[in-house]
Amino acid sequence: MSKVYFKRVVDKNHKSLSEAALQLMTTLIEADNHKFDGTVPIKVHFGEKGNKTYVPSECYEGVIDFLKSNDIPSAYIETNVLYRGARTTAESHKQIAVDHGFTQLPVIIADGDHGEAFDEIEINKDFFKSCKIGKSFGDYRQFIVMSHFKGHGMAGFGGAMKQLSMGFAARGGKMAQHAGINPVVKATRCIACGLCIKKCDVDAIEMRHDSGKEAAFIDHDKCVGCAGCIAVCPVGAIFSDWSGEHFKEKVAEYAYGAQLGKDNLYITYLINVTPECDCMGQHMDTIAADIGVFASKDPVAIDTACLDMLQKESGQSLFDDGRVSIKHAVKIGFGSDEYELIEI
Repeated sequence: MSKVYFKRVVDKNHKSLSEAALQLMTTLIEADNHKFDGTVPIKVHFGEKGNKTYVPSECYEGVIDFLKSNDIPSAYIETNVLYRGARTTAESHKQIAVDHGFTQLPVIIADGDHGEAFDEIEINKDFFKSCKIGKSFGDYRQFIVMSHFKGHGMAGFGGAMKQLSMGFAARGGKMAQHAGINPVVKATRCIACGLCIKKCDVDAIEMRHDSGKEAAFIDHDKCVGCAGCIAVCPVGAIFSDWSGEHFKEKVAEYAYGAQLGKDNLYITYLINVTPECDCMGQHMDTIAADIGVFASKDPVAIDTACLDMLQKESGQSLFDDGRVSIKHAVKIGFGSDEYELIEI
């Protein structure tokens, strides 16, 4: 049975949330006799442009100050997104980090400028034999994975497991989870600029005439699914099919792959509970009261604890379909859905 530590914070005060995260982390370190070794990046979500309900950077300052005071080098670490937006490339992603106040630490975009840099991590599970994980994650043995627990249209909820699965995956890994197929070109929108051809490292793209119009064409027999072409297309003519089956199970398997060989701490904020994730670049109303901050060494247990408490205190079965990911995670030997909740 895994231990999950909890501190109630309901006042929406960033300092209170920061202090709670620090207290929980130090409690977890002492209880587990956790030792930091080398540089310890903090995995966060900077929030999409236009989103206002992501966890503000001030909420991480207690953890950051602890690392600095103990001479533990750190950085924020993230990966580029699959869809077209302000976080599609490393340059624009880093700018969003600055715009949203994440300036306390250097920023590492783990999968390169356009999501092309990754390592294949072998897992041999039901849906994936290996996972495409952002290359820079391989440089470190430990991470502090700090998550925001909220809804997600496909996953049911986003928490620690999704921070591992989507957050550690390179663009091709994100595509594999969402669909497991290659990108396609909308010929009527393509301007035949050739940027996608230059970007493709496996010569899977060529120009063809389609209905009298020249447009890019992707050979799916050659395509490796890195999705770099999506990032560089200036007119959004290349896109993914978001209707992939078994998405929740795939999230669990990629989360498993992301943490293999790592010694992570997990801290999750159960605040600003919205129906969709922080990737939504728009205003969203909250649908439940703030509850507090959680910490654990087990990402499956911390997600289960957050979901259980949210449902209990809201009196609603919010995000219950996300239990599919939890069930699959337990099946493949990744964490436990049985936990001891210890309130601080």
